[in-house]
Amino acid sequence: MKLNSPRISIIIPVLNEENTIADLLLYLKAQSSPSQIAEIIVVDGGSSDSTISVASQYQVTILNSEKGRAKQMNLGAQHASSELLYFLHVDTFPPDGFDTSIIKAFQSGSLAGCFQMKFDSNHWFLNFFAWFSKINHKLCRGGDQSLFISKNLFNQSGGFNEKYMIYEDNEFTARLYNLTDFVIIPQYVKTSARKYEQHGVLALQYHFGIIHLKRFFGAGPDHLYAYYKRKITI
Repeated sequence: MKLNSPRISIIIPVLNEENTIADLLLYLKAQSSPSQIAEIIVVDGGSSDSTISVASQYQVTILNSEKGRAKQMNLGAQHASSELLYFLHVDTFPPDGFDTSIIKAFQSGSLAGCFQMKFDSNHWFLNFFAWFSKINHKLCRGGDQSLFISKNLFNQSGGFNEKYMIYEDNEFTARLYNLTDFVIIPQYVKTSARKYEQHGVLALQYHFGIIHLKRFFGAGPDHLYAYYKRKITI
């Protein structure tokens, strides 16, 4: 790491992830340089399983938050010590050397961005939708692609809108497109298809599409969450 090179605070919101959190934490430590990762912050939204006790075995900072990924990620950002924040879902695995790629993008002038995305499934329909993650447009963004952002820009933007219990990543990224030149790093994160496997690929993508349409036509966070609760088992 170069002298005065920025370091990264990784922020992971979790809720009842005792079966997944250890794999991610081990992976992050194996695929990054300790000199470039200032801390890993796991923000728990009230887990009723052993998520916290499992995570505490891996030298991470654990914060307790109200339920809601927007609230959890904002809390993590408040406690982060680094000038670069990296928001990551617990079932998304970034590429090897992700930390170096993020720092290079930042040093090249990019204040916010993400990676392209692939699913851990070969389903043709999921591959089709994952392909769009390479397109640099706000409609093609999603939380599963992960997100890096300078802490200054995060604070300037106001952070995640805590009124959103779902769609918080999309709403936030859309605002970022109005504030900075958002960058897509040409490497891939691999995200779990577990929710699609649970609910059905076509059915779940249909409901996500309806949620996007509702938001496009002006639906607020409460309306979106009500639809999500009716149509998708939480």
